[in-house]
Amino acid sequence: MGKFVITQRINNEYQFNLKAGNGEIILTSEGYVQKASCQKGIESVKINSQEDSRYDKRVAVNGKDYFVLKARNGEIIGKSQFYASKTAMENGIHSVKSNAPTAEIVDETLKN
Repeated sequence: MGKFVITQRINNEYQFNLKAGNGEIILTSEGYVQKASCQKGIESVKINSQEDSRYDKRVAVNGKDYFVLKARNGEIIGKSQFYASKTAMENGIHSVKSNAPTAEIVDETLKN
């Protein structure tokens, strides 16, 4: 079972990582000034992750494949890691689709 992990960056922005059941990070958010915005980003991932049209498949300058997940308004709500192949990237998308809807939310900022 996947989980969203909320953390706080050095610059005090909040971010979330969606982790697969094996602990691997499969999606990372942008930085958010407010934790409530970060939580809304998680809800957006849960909804938008189920629509193929929300995934933008890209190739980085180093030639590695990756994808971004966009909200209905076109804003990027998460970015994947870099993958060695298109097949691996497609597996990453499948993992987001299967993990995001039911992933628990773990707020690690509460431990501070």
